[in-house]
Amino acid sequence: MPYLEQAVFRSVALIRTFDLRYDLISALVERWRPETHTFHFPCRECIVTLEDVALQLGLLIDGSPVTRVNAFTEPAALCYILLGDLPDDDESNFSGLKFTWLKGKFGHLSANATEGKLMCAARAYIMHIIGGVLMPHSNNNKVHIMHLHLLADLSNVCSYSWGFTVLAVLYRELCRTTKPTVVDMGGCLTLLQSWAIYRIPFLASVSYQPYVYPPVNRWNIYPGVGRYYTVPIYRLMIEQHVGEGFIWMSYRRLEIATIIPSSAYFGCVQYIPDPPCEVRVVHDINKLGKPQLNWRVKHQRFVALWNNRMARIPQMVMASDLQPSVEYMQ
Repeated sequence: MPYLEQAVFRSVALIRTFDLRYDLISALVERWRPETHTFHFPCRECIVTLEDVALQLGLLIDGSPVTRVNAFTEPAALCYILLGDLPDDDESNFSGLKFTWLKGKFGHLSANATEGKLMCAARAYIMHIIGGVLMPHSNNNKVHIMHLHLLADLSNVCSYSWGFTVLAVLYRELCRTTKPTVVDMGGCLTLLQSWAIYRIPFLASVSYQPYVYPPVNRWNIYPGVGRYYTVPIYRLMIEQHVGEGFIWMSYRRLEIATIIPSSAYFGCVQYIPDPPCEVRVVHDINKLGKPQLNWRVKHQRFVALWNNRMARIPQMVMASDLQPSVEYMQ
């Protein structure tokens, strides 16, 4: 835990998974517009924002953008240096680390584990959180090794905007899933479902659930969200009741505000985000077949927009309130 706290992943490490209502998620995807990166509800347009990421997950949202470097230590060597071991070639091919290997290798530590082993275990745990909770792929069985080089210095992990990355990945997955041929979805669906139920409480059939921190954990407590509904039922509920039932400022409620630490709050109001930049162009780009491409250079204009965000917004609004108008491209 001291190393997770040093990397500012302590709160995220407290997140517990819960049953996802895939019919609810499908009903939300139906309302997502890739052109604007917003949900179109009867009550107007709305989105998951960085405020939701920070308060729901307890994740850092300010800092440098997370991008894939065009050249880093040979993956096998990187894995051995930072994790103290490496899986067999036939298990990962050094492009991704399977969760089964991470659990088998780091699931149990001896009482006299050295500092080096503890640091390796902390990196492995963060990798598992990244690939299993924050930015899972649709197959959800491994995490890309590209993230590992960012964990070399655990004291420097907090310098990256992990929350921005998580939200951008979720946006990209929402856009991808709107295509009729797509049958699966990645991204932080835990955040998406929790956001929907906090904003639209009648989507959960339980009458009361105690609030806990991080707030996303509220739904893993028995009996959780409650009954399962089908897509047509969720669709009808949203269409008929979301107009008067949408909660725009859900975190202002006293019972929620009391369980969130003051350090997670921004101290300002979320403003209306700018329209997304060049959505169609960015949607058509992915990392497949481009192992040597420097994405920081490829997207240098968008990186510059993020780095200069304080100059682009009113003084009363903090940088942490920006939505990621650019896809997270690796």
